[in-house]
Amino acid sequence: MSWQMRAVGTLMRVTRRRRFADPDGGPALLSRPKGPSQPPSSLRRTCVVETDVVEGYDVHRVRAPGTPPGAPAVVYLHGGAYVGEIVRQHWSLVADLAAAPGAGAGPGVEVVVPIYGLAPEHHAEDALRLTGAVLAGLLAEGRPVHLAGDSAGAGLALALALHHGPAPAGLLRGLTLVAPWLDLRMGNPGIEAVEPHDPWLARPALHAVARSWAGVLPLTDPRVSPVLATDEALAALPPVGLWVGTRDITLPDTRLLAERLRDAGVPVELHEEAGAIHVHPLLPVPEGRAARRVLVRHVVESLACAPA
Repeated sequence: MSWQMRAVGTLMRVTRRRRFADPDGGPALLSRPKGPSQPPSSLRRTCVVETDVVEGYDVHRVRAPGTPPGAPAVVYLHGGAYVGEIVRQHWSLVADLAAAPGAGAGPGVEVVVPIYGLAPEHHAEDALRLTGAVLAGLLAEGRPVHLAGDSAGAGLALALALHHGPAPAGLLRGLTLVAPWLDLRMGNPGIEAVEPHDPWLARPALHAVARSWAGVLPLTDPRVSPVLATDEALAALPPVGLWVGTRDITLPDTRLLAERLRDAGVPVELHEEAGAIHVHPLLPVPEGRAARRVLVRHVVESLACAPA
């Protein structure tokens, strides 16, 4: 583990851990005012950024200047425990994906970023309606699509793939899930062993957030806890890449998902980083930068390859 990873973990323990470890932290997270969600000016200086409105929500489309508008698409869903807006770390990954050269002689990718509504005003069904419309539109254009997300956004990306159903002609090429929140109940027995070592996240505050995000759905519904999907539904998924650290309470459910996917016959790559904390590929540490390079290459290559 690098000293930078240790330092970020210490910072998270001082600034974030207490909030998540306190049951009263849930209502506080839900009531926190939302910040802006517009792409930063730095992104607009290096990329083409276009915005349209789908189902009443902004959807940003980001690509390098030489990438055509109809290029293969990455749908990126940001994390934030379903209460936090998209932030600069997310936009940094979006920029890296957009800037990546296409594999072989192919074009680059267009990164599509739906700004889904957050709890407590919005719920999972609202987000699935928006992201489903975005995905359907891309597939109707015949564009290869890769779904990606981190933390809560990764759980939403998996729920979207399961809820949307099979894509035509193998156009849905893959899923990239970074430290996914996969089961809103957070009842996996393995979490007990990991939680004391996670310097950032703890379950007490997240229970209230989970109930709010689920809305009328039970926490066992795969639309909010996609790791609970049926074997048949999982078997229909495209290849899945998983990134998670060993000091992250999402680790046990990420391992469970990898096991279930393998049993269902789905190609899966599980990248575990020893000592890493939550969403480490988004962090400015050596382990994060290395993981991000592999992650970006994985996404771009999946979109360049012919469908199975």
